[in-house]
Amino acid sequence: APKPPQAETTQQNLPAVEAVQQASQLAQEGAADTPVAQKAVASAQRVRVKTDVLDIELDTLGGDIRVARLLKFAASSEEKDKPFTLLSDTGPLFHIIQNGLTSPVEGQPAPTHKVRWHTPKTEYALKGENLVVPFTWEQGGVKVTKTYTFEPGSYVVKVTYQVENRSGQVWQGALYSQIQRNRYVPNASKLIWTYTGPVFYDPENKYQKVDFDELLAQPISAKAVQGGWTAMIQHYFLSAIIPPQDQQNIYFGKPLAQDRFAVGVVSPVTKIADGQQASFQHRYFIGPAIEELLEPLAEGLELTKDYGVLTFIAEPLFWVLKAIYSLVGNWGWAIIILTVLIKLAFYKLSETSYRSMAKLKQFHPKLQQLKENYGDDKQLFQQKLMQLYREEKINPMGGCLPILVQMPVFIALYWVLLYSVEIRQAPWILWIDDLSAPDPYYVLPLIMGASMWVQMKLNPTTMMDETQQKVMQLMPIIFTIFFLWFPSGLVLYWVVNNILSIAQQWYITRKIEQEG
Repeated sequence: APKPPQAETTQQNLPAVEAVQQASQLAQEGAADTPVAQKAVASAQRVRVKTDVLDIELDTLGGDIRVARLLKFAASSEEKDKPFTLLSDTGPLFHIIQNGLTSPVEGQPAPTHKVRWHTPKTEYALKGENLVVPFTWEQGGVKVTKTYTFEPGSYVVKVTYQVENRSGQVWQGALYSQIQRNRYVPNASKLIWTYTGPVFYDPENKYQKVDFDELLAQPISAKAVQGGWTAMIQHYFLSAIIPPQDQQNIYFGKPLAQDRFAVGVVSPVTKIADGQQASFQHRYFIGPAIEELLEPLAEGLELTKDYGVLTFIAEPLFWVLKAIYSLVGNWGWAIIILTVLIKLAFYKLSETSYRSMAKLKQFHPKLQQLKENYGDDKQLFQQKLMQLYREEKINPMGGCLPILVQMPVFIALYWVLLYSVEIRQAPWILWIDDLSAPDPYYVLPLIMGASMWVQMKLNPTTMMDETQQKVMQLMPIIFTIFFLWFPSGLVLYWVVNNILSIAQQWYITRKIEQEG
């Protein structure tokens, strides 16, 4: 059979801007679930789609993705038999994906996310290589078939629109997709903040967070980008819209009613002559922030696993952590082994630091003598102190600088443990059955506090006044209280690091004493 003539895709700004304005307006109109809208949603049919990793609910009213459950991830450590819900239109969380066609030509029929679609079945299950879920709509000689395509083991959902124009005139339209979300953060920690909200990516500006308050203050009305993508991210998970990367797409983001927000994209306007047909496609990612799943989909999508400014350190650290896990099969032991390896890598720097601290400790009697002799004259005391440093060959910053050099690595490891979904609900030993949750019996935080107190006792307080010394004595108590609610994986890392530091400092101090 001969192929139908190709439809014309236009990159003209005017139709595209009109299309994005229409799509954005539709988002605004559909945001508030008025009693009429709620009744319409309730009367529409839900279409259930199950794969090996996703349990999806589609709605025949709009063809929206209204619910998405991740079958490989438990809702919480308390509800391990219940899958995690990422998208939902009920309860405190409102988080859905919508799509449709919009036309810049007034009066032309186009199926937006507000029309009713027809589908042959209401239950679908993936059994083969892929699963196609079709919806149909027809009006004024324009026939549209919308299909959602699912693949085994994949969190990618493809939406394809096939438009057949028999209207007797040229039809113009553009595909848009949008994510609606409110501010609700499931299982939010009171002490540990993680970003929840919109992100955008384009080749020029790269990865950008635009939080809800920024959208309130300055909505994004029509931003033209070659390729790009947008997403709503939260701790461990994300929903993303990935349009074709070889075309100019227009992005928008705006506040809606009822404390909801929408981010979305409109692809270029396509002209379809009478008797011709054309297709449109967007991809969605609905799942965990796992780098190897995200990297192949679009440039920069893996950045949604957000390690912050220390990404360049955090990524190789996670690679090593994952390699250790592949050998030992337990994330708790992998954290311990990685912490040991890091301490070994910085052994020489730590030795320099502890040697400097040991010298300061030996220096204490002479310092006390200086205070007695010149304590009333601060300027003279400082001069004599500097002279004594030179005579004794002591660098007062010698104990701090090696520690400062190591800090970025330890902070990066902190972010790795906090943001890696692989560690979510991962068990260690005994009562620690979820490294992403606080220790239920507070054993690890108490050990951490005790180890911090021992460390403090080993460090010299020669340069501190009485007030500073009292503050330092309170630090183990303050940190213990904070760490009671920290994820046990983070506390485990801190405990191991403290114990290794104590052992290393004790060994080096004894070695210095033997050297005389």
